[in-house]
Amino acid sequence: MSTTSFDVAVIGGGPAGLSASTTLARSRRSVVVIDAGSPRNAPAGADGPARFAPGAHGAHNVLGHEGIGPLELLERGRAEARAYGVEIRTGEVIDAALSDDGRFTVTLADGTVIDARRILLAAGLVDELPDVPGVADLWGSTVLHCPYCHGWEVRGRRIGILATGPMSVHQTLMFRQLSDDVTFLAHDVELGADEAKQLSALDVRVVDGPVDHLDSVDGALRAAVLSDGSEVELDAVVVAPRFVVRSELFTRLGGTLADHPMGGQYVATGPMGITDVPGVWAAGNVADLAATVAVSMGAGVSAGAAINADLIAEDTRAAVEARRTRVDA
Repeated sequence: MSTTSFDVAVIGGGPAGLSASTTLARSRRSVVVIDAGSPRNAPAGADGPARFAPGAHGAHNVLGHEGIGPLELLERGRAEARAYGVEIRTGEVIDAALSDDGRFTVTLADGTVIDARRILLAAGLVDELPDVPGVADLWGSTVLHCPYCHGWEVRGRRIGILATGPMSVHQTLMFRQLSDDVTFLAHDVELGADEAKQLSALDVRVVDGPVDHLDSVDGALRAAVLSDGSEVELDAVVVAPRFVVRSELFTRLGGTLADHPMGGQYVATGPMGITDVPGVWAAGNVADLAATVAVSMGAGVSAGAAINADLIAEDTRAAVEARRTRVDA
């Protein structure tokens, strides 16, 4: 077992964690980033079917890096962080606790124990996909969920909305802005009267009955196949994943998850990512289920600045006390 000491331990090496670590390191803080190596948007970095436009599998709305591959973006971020002295470790954090001296101990699966004055939780979330065969295989290519992440790439295409919850109608309205050919696959959702009127007014086709599976050819969606064997030919399917935040460490440290209005739970934060657990901040999808790459980056910068300010305040109090002690002596 080995132990190392840092000002800040950042749990998660995605856009939020790397942005925070760079912000802190530029203020001469010692920082370690512990990354399990399972970025949420990795599927979008794979080579996709030729039927989609170039850049369909990149990160979008990232100013100055439009369409960059998610893994390339993280590699650039790691290089920038390392250039300022950030230590990046690949590993899984299995425990974290507050010591008697007010510092944190973070334990990795390999037995390493890291000592830190502050912790930033930035491990993101996991997308739990609808249990329909074919959805997971096409996730990140012709199965998607966010109109701002990949909507442009399916503009004008035949888009199906796989309805599995109350947000499915909202998704339909969003993607109807992008295409005149949108089909609402009711699956296990019953439309209300007002919702039906909205879809009808927008010329959205409604197909009743459960979807049995998604059929694909050469890695690209071909059709949604219903339980009765009928098919709806489509170019893309929109789903609503269940967002499950990686929150184990937060609860181990005494935190309580908050219920999200859209369903699921998250780590509630105050200004600049502070949580109700002293010494612990959170940024990115763990604290904001809807955060895109750019939003997570900004949250990381804000959290990094707040943590640095908190450390400055602690260091200043210690300096004042040390000066008073010397004068009194």
